[in-house]
Amino acid sequence: MLFVVNKMQDSLFPQKNIQEPLASRMRPSTLKGYIGQDHLLGEDKALRKVIEKGQLHSMIFWGPPGVGKTTLAKILAHYANAEFLALSAVMDGVKEIRQCMEKAKQVQMQGRGALLFVDEVHRFNKSQQDAFLPFVENGTVIFIGATTENPSFELNSALLSRARVYKLRSLSNHHIVELLNYALTEDQQLSDAKIELDSGAAEFLASMADGDARRSLNLLEMAVDLAQADGFSRISMALAQEVAQESVRRFDKGGDLFYEQISALHKSVRGSSPDGAMYWYCRMLDGGCDPLYIARRVVRMAAEDIGNADPRGLEIAMNAWQAYERLGSPEGELVIAQAVNYLACAPKSNAVYNAYNQTRALIKQTPSYDVPMHLRNAPTQMMKDQEYGLDYRYAHDEPSAYAAGECYLPEEMKDMAIYQPTDRGLEAKIKAKLEYLGQLDENSPNKRYT
Repeated sequence: MLFVVNKMQDSLFPQKNIQEPLASRMRPSTLKGYIGQDHLLGEDKALRKVIEKGQLHSMIFWGPPGVGKTTLAKILAHYANAEFLALSAVMDGVKEIRQCMEKAKQVQMQGRGALLFVDEVHRFNKSQQDAFLPFVENGTVIFIGATTENPSFELNSALLSRARVYKLRSLSNHHIVELLNYALTEDQQLSDAKIELDSGAAEFLASMADGDARRSLNLLEMAVDLAQADGFSRISMALAQEVAQESVRRFDKGGDLFYEQISALHKSVRGSSPDGAMYWYCRMLDGGCDPLYIARRVVRMAAEDIGNADPRGLEIAMNAWQAYERLGSPEGELVIAQAVNYLACAPKSNAVYNAYNQTRALIKQTPSYDVPMHLRNAPTQMMKDQEYGLDYRYAHDEPSAYAAGECYLPEEMKDMAIYQPTDRGLEAKIKAKLEYLGQLDENSPNKRYT
């Protein structure tokens, strides 16, 4: 949702029904009233030139909620003098798609174009997305899809190949503060209320909006209502905090933002940044993420990125998971925070992770080698007669409990060294020990394979 910023351009701000939500009343109708997305709509940008010429192509608008995807689609229809048709993947199905296409054909017969805007297009399944293709290809509609999810994952390749993807960005706090002040003076209903907005309160509401213009206007409307109810003439910081107290920051448990934040947490731990790790951990909690999900991911981090450089990391991660299950929230969240902090500060090694992945790949690429005879168990006399377990050397009977020269891989893989420990943390000692054992093997007169 974006807005008019030039007070002299009254014609850009159509009169709206004051019963509409403020976000709807503040919707502009031209590019001059649209703020933000300068990377796409700046004066010298190709998309702006295409729009102003009315020479549109099918597009996908990808961006978080409240950044102006619907508004921009309506502006496109205005510049192209096209009929604006809208579908919502949440509400509509194949029946509504067909009805829209019939309407588009009628508009086309009247000599006009039709712009079809599909909100939440990623929620349509493959067959529903395929239903648009013939009408996009034959020019019945200009297709504009809006999605909060990564189109490369959520949209059919056939549909993606016929549309250009444009990434819309969250609005800055500066833009949102400007919007809030503008709405107070230019919206008829808010102007009549004669409510002032403290600069600190404006900054606070902007920060709570998380770059979402629609949300910022909803917060402002609530603040004005509360101020009027309490007989106040201004929105103070205290009043703004009261409005935002129950507001949950933008966080989609199944969407891109969810995976972006858990990725940021994981990378912060891997990068030995306790500050970054703590920030993203608390951001996810603030957004409503289940702490048990984070606890499970922290266990994974301990195995993947700390490994044997500090085996205590896995123990601490497991303890945090179990502690949360026993304590619940909010006490248990602190225990997970301790584990996150410990892992971020711990020495790092992905040697076990690499060895695991390498071995899995190796097994897929090589034959199913037999277990060497000396490693097979021989619980029966018949198996002993077939030389199962023949010449097996029991490690505990050897010097230092190590059978130097013995091999525990198939003969075809006897020279392979998969696990490559690092020089960090405890793994440095593991590396030194394995090198020592390797020297014993090299010098042993009892090598299994020569």
